[in-house]
Amino acid sequence: MSNTLTKTNFQFPGQKNVYHGKVRDVYTLENNMLLMVATDRISAFDVVMPKGIPFKGQVLNQIATKMMGATKDIVPNWLIATPDPNVAIGHACEPFKVEMVIRGYLSGHAAREYKAGKRILCGVSMPDGMKENDQFPQPIITPATKAEAGEHDEDISREDILIKEIVSEADYQVLEEYTQKLFQRGTEIAASSGLILVDTKYEFGKTKDGQIVLIDEIHTPDSSRYFYADTYKELQDKGLPQKQLSKEFVRQWLIENGFQGKEGQKVPIMTDDFVKNVSERYIELYENITGETFQKGDVSDIESRIEKNVLSYLVEYI
Repeated sequence: MSNTLTKTNFQFPGQKNVYHGKVRDVYTLENNMLLMVATDRISAFDVVMPKGIPFKGQVLNQIATKMMGATKDIVPNWLIATPDPNVAIGHACEPFKVEMVIRGYLSGHAAREYKAGKRILCGVSMPDGMKENDQFPQPIITPATKAEAGEHDEDISREDILIKEIVSEADYQVLEEYTQKLFQRGTEIAASSGLILVDTKYEFGKTKDGQIVLIDEIHTPDSSRYFYADTYKELQDKGLPQKQLSKEFVRQWLIENGFQGKEGQKVPIMTDDFVKNVSERYIELYENITGETFQKGDVSDIESRIEKNVLSYLVEYI
């Protein structure tokens, strides 16, 4: 099993503090800069799994970097540079405390809610008579609160976001507009690679000068779900599960093994073969969505590699 990056504890020049998220470790630097390390940790149902996934952090970081570049003409983003396969550096922002989830199809969480009899999700109506993985008449935005450490993200309606003043109405209108534009662009990019962008989430923040920008990741397997376009209709007509590229198969494996992040449940043991399979699925998505062969980074000493690359960049930048 390849070496994995499951924790970091760097001390970079000008470092002010560090936040360890479920997957990313975020270092705040001087000059209103953030340094984000995409680790190989994997989370599901808001629980970090005990084993890392080889090359997962590199996949996430490099897909996000490419997608930021492919959408910066329609939505500004935080990114300045990626000095290492697992590292992104950008402008420090004050994040909005909501995730903008957008769904083109009845899948994942929405399908589970629909199956339970719900027809309203985050204040948005879902039509009767839909089957799992059917396409919505038009994409729906179903926001979620951004959880604090140890808490779960929760569905929330546009109305409640405004009533609770989590986001101002003027800013929320911008978030909705940006979300729709990004999903449309992501759908077009996916289609050019023979994929369907099923659903995804975007996170936004405000820079020091008040500009709303896209932050975090975009169109990665952790934040998005993809179907293969060439088999979609046939499988849907036959009522069969869709062949997909996303983290959903990890969630399904956990559910089948009695885990949904509920109190008292134990995380099932992830075998080396399963971990290898997850890694291969992440690499497969990278190659499908980018059309490029994945170049594995040197994992003989990931921490030293990151430190060397970041220090070289910061010396030149500063």
